[in-house]
Amino acid sequence: MTTAQAASPQPESAPAPAAALQTPSVLRRLAALTYEGVLLFGVVMLAGWLYSTLTQMRDARIGVTGLQLFLLAVLAIYFTWFWSHGGQTVAMRAWHVRLVDTAGRPVSQLRALARFALAWLWFAPALAAAHFGGLHGPAIFGVLLAGVAGYAALARLHPQRQFWHDAVCSTRLITWRPKPTGAKVKPAPSPAA
Repeated sequence: MTTAQAASPQPESAPAPAAALQTPSVLRRLAALTYEGVLLFGVVMLAGWLYSTLTQMRDARIGVTGLQLFLLAVLAIYFTWFWSHGGQTVAMRAWHVRLVDTAGRPVSQLRALARFALAWLWFAPALAAAHFGGLHGPAIFGVLLAGVAGYAALARLHPQRQFWHDAVCSTRLITWRPKPTGAKVKPAPSPAA
């Protein structure tokens, strides 16, 4: 192998070495999920404003299903695009977490969309229980928190500690830190006095 071949970066579709596929801790993944929720608050607020402005929605009770479907589409586009273009959302980048397929390659848009759909397993059972239980206000938050904690605990049953929607979609979350860019610049020697 020549030095030019050794210096060239691996193509984006090349699988990562097995040593690079370390699973981040569940707490770090939950921290990234929490940070993602904070960031998505702004995305959802902007999308909701856009929808209500474009549809001239004057009453919040009318058109709420359309708004919910629009927000679901916005979230699907957000996650699918970020996961299929670099494997990281802003929150995942901050917490050094990356989404790849089981071989360590970037995921396709279709696989990212499937993962988005199955990721609702975090919330769907708790939301259904809150709905059918007639819960309101803080009780819904408590049920959601318990549901997310229970789903996260299920990762302990997976051999690589992955979440089950990742296992179904043949994806995985790995610890990923960017390579340092550029060479260190040595200070110029000071002139002799």
